[in-house]
Amino acid sequence: MIVDTTDSVRVLETSHPPVYYVPLDAFPDGALVPVGGTTFCEFKGKASYFTITAGGTVVERAGWTYPSPARGFEALGSRVALYPEHMDSCEVDGERVTFQEGNFYGGWITQQVVGPFKGGPGTAGW
Repeated sequence: MIVDTTDSVRVLETSHPPVYYVPLDAFPDGALVPVGGTTFCEFKGKASYFTITAGGTVVERAGWTYPSPARGFEALGSRVALYPEHMDSCEVDGERVTFQEGNFYGGWITQQVVGPFKGGPGTAGW
């Protein structure tokens, strides 16, 4: 297990399942390795990425953060989100999540979260 916390911030965006941001300091030392490159979200600002390393496994660009988030998203400045697609398992309240389709989005889908969601083929224009 790489991280286990009840201290998360759940972010919802239009046509997306929730993304959970957990405290950076909830990860063991060395698990989050900063990597180059950024993306920009019109709502949250500039995202920076991490490679995740744990138990001998390395997953490139599997997590992201907003080190200087836009107004209204200040709570994300000290938190990181993970792409559940790239993890062995991610859970919310003991339920294993499925991941949002697409290679850009990082939504966490549980039984209580119902789509349709942006991300799959043919959904980019919503």
